This record gives sequence, structure tokens and C-alpha cells, in this order.
Amino acid sequence: MTTEFAKAHGFERNEVMLATWRNGPFSRWSFSNVGEVVPSAGIAAAAERPEVALAFSPLLDQPMQTGLAGRETARAFLDYAHTDAFVLMRRGQIVAEHYAPHADVNQPHIVFSVSKSLTALLIANLEADGLIDPDKPVTSLLPEAAGSAYGDCTIRDVLDMRVSLQFHEAYLNTDGAYARYRRATLWNPADPATPTETLLAFLLTLKKADHAHGGAHFYASPNSDLLGILVERATGKRYAEVFSERLWQPLGAKNHAAVTVDAEGSARAAGGVSVTARDLARIGDMVRNNGLVDGRQVVPQAWIADMLEAGDHQSWVDGKPNLLPNGRYRSQWYQSGEADGAFCAIGIHGQWLYVDPSTETVIVKLSSQPNPLDDELKQDNFAFFRALCAEAA
Repeated sequence: MTTEFAKAHGFERNEVMLATWRNGPFSRWSFSNVGEVVPSAGIAAAAERPEVALAFSPLLDQPMQTGLAGRETARAFLDYAHTDAFVLMRRGQIVAEHYAPHADVNQPHIVFSVSKSLTALLIANLEADGLIDPDKPVTSLLPEAAGSAYGDCTIRDVLDMRVSLQFHEAYLNTDGAYARYRRATLWNPADPATPTETLLAFLLTLKKADHAHGGAHFYASPNSDLLGILVERATGKRYAEVFSERLWQPLGAKNHAAVTVDAEGSARAAGGVSVTARDLARIGDMVRNNGLVDGRQVVPQAWIADMLEAGDHQSWVDGKPNLLPNGRYRSQWYQSGEADGAFCAIGIHGQWLYVDPSTETVIVKLSSQPNPLDDELKQDNFAFFRALCAEAA
């Protein structure tokens, strides 16, 4: 007998397991219900205030050049690009949004590595209060990191992805270090043939590569999980509590958020945060406004200026990027290096927070893209966002 769940989603609920939750078609449901699959901690808004989506978004159905044949409207592109939730904000006002049939304006959605950029905003607040000094070594807060790759690097090296590290970001790996990493975060089933590790225990096994820290950009998610642990060491509080107190409540978020945790309760600061598309757009607009929300300084202006201006282009180029040829990377955020000053946060499976200061536009796109990377689609998205900003202007 077919259940109501299967009629709505095309598969049965019991097919969504730890071994399958990041695979299509199950991801269309699981990416908005991560807490049913992976242990999670709540990130409280000051008060939950459910929102109502726009009844009509004419911009989405106007003819436009999306760069793809047969996809001559924004809505057609969004459907093509596996979009679950989409919000376009202009000068702080939502002017267009789109939700797939299985999504909802009040349903948090995992943002994967956009979590890194959100974690960095917590670091910004702690730095302003003198609780974290990016120029100090990691061991100043985490002495047990001595002997690991993090034993002689600075927190700034970690923030800017310039740690010398023997690690490969292989999302589909099933038997190496990345698979151990997934198991340690409780994102994959345990392997009876290997010892169980916590996230911190795994991080402390990572070794330094054969070159100095501070060189070419080298993207490695464990760096950002380490930042989450440093947040806890600096404050004596859990990551989710700091997130709520330092960012979510001051932002005026309308819905509670969440973050996945390991067996010890350590947060997956690199990729485990779930938020609504509208609340993520509010983050983008806050950063666009130099950290201000309704006259309140939520994130220090000086930190945002540094993030936007101080990334090292040569480090980025030396890292052989496959996107943003003029770009930079600073404090877990991407800068385009283009004349419009666009910057962004990006997560696998099609998660985006894109900000164009020149047109005062913020775009959020949350997706269940089957291929975690899909570099060609990533370039399509960049072109689409630029076209949308031009249309919105």
C-alpha cells in the first residue's frame, strides 16, 4: 500500500537512511529534515515568527537571458537547477521567491559549506570581544592540537584556508580519510571494521603536508570544523548556543535554525547548519550593510571590510581554482574580484548566498542537486545570478 508520504515525495520515508540521505531523490526531503537523520542541536531565534511566501513573483516569469537554451525565464532555470528554495532581496526587501512543491518558506534547509561563512561571523564577534585572536596559534585555544597539522599554524591560516594539510576533499570517497571524516561527524553509517572516532579526535590525526602554512589556498572542510571547536573553547559554550546569542537573535531571524553534531555534541561547523532561505538572505543583507541590522551592529564593520578587501589574490590563483579567476578568499567567504564587488558563500549540492553590492541585491538558492559539485552547473549559476542582478536593477 502506498503511503501518503510516498504519494507526496515519490519514495517511502524508510528509504531515507544515513547511507542514502545525501542521494537523489531522497535529498529532496532529507535536506529539509536533516534532524531526522543526523543528530542535531537547535539554534534558537529570539521568537519563532512564521512567514508567508510572496503570492506572486513576476520577475521569475519574465523573459530573460539565463544562458541556457530552453530556459528563458528565471523559474525555468530554477527548476532545471534542482532548486528547493529561492529568495531575491533588493535593498532589504524580498522581491521574488520560489519554492519547490516539497519545500516551504518556514522550513530550514541544510546549507552545507555556507555554514563555513556563518561560522566565520561568530569568529568575528569573538574577535571583537578579545576572545579569539586570529594571529595567535591554534594551540593557544586548543593545546592538544600540538603534533597535528594544526600544531604550528595560526587561526588566520585556518580562516583563510591556507593550512598545510594532508587531506583531500573527496566527497564521494568511501574508504579513505574523507570517509573517516564523514563517519566521525555521524553523516555516514559506522564501519564495524574501523574504530569509532569523534570529530575532534579525527581532526587531531591530520598531518601537515610538506610545505609551510600560509601559502596557496587549499580548501579543506576540517579547517572549518576546527573553527567551530575554537568557538566553543573561547566561550566555554556550545556552538549552537553561541550561534543563537551572537548571530541568530541579534539578526532578528524569524525561524529557529539547527546544526548537526557528533557523538560528543561537537557541531559540524563546516557544513551542518540548516536555515530558511529568507533568514539566510537576511544574513547576506546584514553583511551587505556592513554588519548593521535596524541600526544594531551585529557583526563588526571593520571585520567585514577586512573580509571583503584583504583576501590574497595570488594565494587564490596558486590554489588553481576552477571558478572566480579574479577572486580572493578571506575568512571563509569568496570575493569575486569583479567590478560589481560581488561576494558569496557556497555549499555543495547547489547552496548559494550571493551578494551584489552594486545593485544592492542578495540572492539565496537552496537546492537538492544530485551531483555534490557539478562545476558546469556552478558556472551556470554564476551567470544566472549576474543576469538576475541586472534584471533586478
